[in-house]
Amino acid sequence: MLLLLGDSYCERCSRPGIVQYAVNTHKSEIESMEHKSKNTGQLITAGELHARLNDDDWRVVDCRFDLGDVGAGRNAYQQGHIPGAVFADLNADLASPPTASSGRHPLPDPAVAAASFGNMGIDVNTKVVVYDGGNGAMAARAWWVLRWLGLEQVRLLNGGIAAWAEAGYPVSSATVEIVARNFQAMIRDERVVTTAELQDESVSIAALNLLDARDKGRFDGEHEPIDPVAGHVPGALNMPFTRSIDHDGRWRDERELDALWREHLGDDKAVESVAMCGSGVTACHLILSALQAGYREPRLYVGSWSEWIADSRRPVARSEDGLITK
Repeated sequence: MLLLLGDSYCERCSRPGIVQYAVNTHKSEIESMEHKSKNTGQLITAGELHARLNDDDWRVVDCRFDLGDVGAGRNAYQQGHIPGAVFADLNADLASPPTASSGRHPLPDPAVAAASFGNMGIDVNTKVVVYDGGNGAMAARAWWVLRWLGLEQVRLLNGGIAAWAEAGYPVSSATVEIVARNFQAMIRDERVVTTAELQDESVSIAALNLLDARDKGRFDGEHEPIDPVAGHVPGALNMPFTRSIDHDGRWRDERELDALWREHLGDDKAVESVAMCGSGVTACHLILSALQAGYREPRLYVGSWSEWIADSRRPVARSEDGLITK
């Protein structure tokens, strides 16, 4: 079995969960954590995953990754992962090499990605769980890419490997033996927005409800630690992905997420929207959040900020200053 490890996932439970298996954790604390993080559809708890760990049609994928140290995730996986989990690398498996005109993490070539996931023992009938270090930022990219490839049975582990460890479940450093499967991709390009669409003169970015998942400082242009230009796409709204999780990296419940999305999109849950970030990674976190809140699935602007600024003729907005033509 393979598990996709993500930052955080869970669902409401009245069935055995992490409480039953917890070690060295107070029962009341576990119960509170599990019920708080339980969400519908896209998340799974550590307890629910543990109960399925030996199911042949389930796979777990570890997606830990550090933008500042690209080898850190794989090293962490080798030191200890959820038993049976395989590793998916952001740069190698969930993206293709960037070009001069693309963002930092373009989508992978579909055939290459399908072969990669197939070698992880995944096909379109597999139930996949993804996880990362805790907050789900990296795991959400794997969740989205798999769904873009046509696999809908993907859930994210609420709280990631941190929640798994807190529940007292074991980790393993053993090499995982995998039987490859034939992954037949069915691309869902209707879930993607391109830069050309945003630049279409007939399109109003404000009407698209373009939501930027970066922190407010980056959005406002006060600082930019990664990309060469600071600011945001004119007409975009700021919705930091971290607002969907609590200080422990667990997902907020449906009521809290509903309030968050109403704040940004209003009461119409069928309204269209687009998610972006720096390079199309944490934007996937926003997309999962919308689904958890019961809103229509936002499309992903894959290129995001790093692609938008690749052409100096595109306008940039900063803070309250309006448009700045570069």
